[in-house]
Amino acid sequence: MTKLIIQIPCLNEADSLPDTLVALPRRIHGVDKIEILIIDDGSTDGTADVARRFGAHHVVSHRRNRGLAAAFQSGLDAALAAGADIIVNTDADGQYAGEDIAKLVAPIVANEADLVIGDRGVGRNEHFGPIKRRLQRLGSAVVRNLSGTEVTDAVSGFRAISRAAAQRITITTEFSYTTDMLIQAGRKRFKIVSVPIRTNATERPSRLFKSIPQFIMRQLMTMGRAYATYNPLRTFAMIGGTIALIGLLPILRFLALWTMGDGAGHIQSLVLGGALIVLGTLTGLLGVLAELIGANRKLLEAALQRLHRLEDRLEGLGTSPEPSGLTALDHRDAA
Repeated sequence: MTKLIIQIPCLNEADSLPDTLVALPRRIHGVDKIEILIIDDGSTDGTADVARRFGAHHVVSHRRNRGLAAAFQSGLDAALAAGADIIVNTDADGQYAGEDIAKLVAPIVANEADLVIGDRGVGRNEHFGPIKRRLQRLGSAVVRNLSGTEVTDAVSGFRAISRAAAQRITITTEFSYTTDMLIQAGRKRFKIVSVPIRTNATERPSRLFKSIPQFIMRQLMTMGRAYATYNPLRTFAMIGGTIALIGLLPILRFLALWTMGDGAGHIQSLVLGGALIVLGTLTGLLGVLAELIGANRKLLEAALQRLHRLEDRLEGLGTSPEPSGLTALDHRDAA
């Protein structure tokens, strides 16, 4: 039996959530059971109560706001604990058309993808302004290069993931999960597919950021951190090599002046260049150390994956292990 769980992170969405829940599909070809999971990220407007009233099967409640990335990870943990074979993430504001969930899950049901991203057609989407279109296209191009994927809408939150892939994803950023997840998925060689989806106009501004410059800066930090996590040697080698090359410039200047008999008054160039080369070398060595730490992380991830498989086998035998990833105070399951 294939179980699909649709998770929706929420922060004070009591007004918009009912329409979003009503629009969700109740039957999808290739899926035997559909359940809805709400992640209430510290709402103060009764979002959790509204979710239960309108048919949510599970509710994860954070006692205080922890951010979208933490809410997404809590949803993954709870969905896996509830036995999801496929997990779909969507927004509570009704931006994404609920009927298109069938498009998202189809490649996973057909065993053709591990992760499916809903492509909003950012270059021609009528609900996006010209500046947002350009920024979205530029950001997606950067993420494609960093992740080694062909995803056309990198920051789309409308996505589906298989159980096996979800067990290998751990969101580490505190801002947004979208780019962090894609870089992880690309570096872990997931089969990633994009499918075109429809969007609806939303009235309220984003609660994820206060301004476009803030959004750009935080996304760049998220991308850089995720890339460095999975490519530490290359990252530190590039930084160290750049510093060392800059250090060569004053040394070459000193040598040129020295050959002309004027080196005595420019010893500072030699000292500065030497210091930069030493700093660049040390940065490169840090990259080697980070690569070794990364290898240890891969071993831990492999062990965790085996643990997940063991839990699945125990559940198949009728023995239910305790759900992991959420404390009893943070998780409240509405059966």
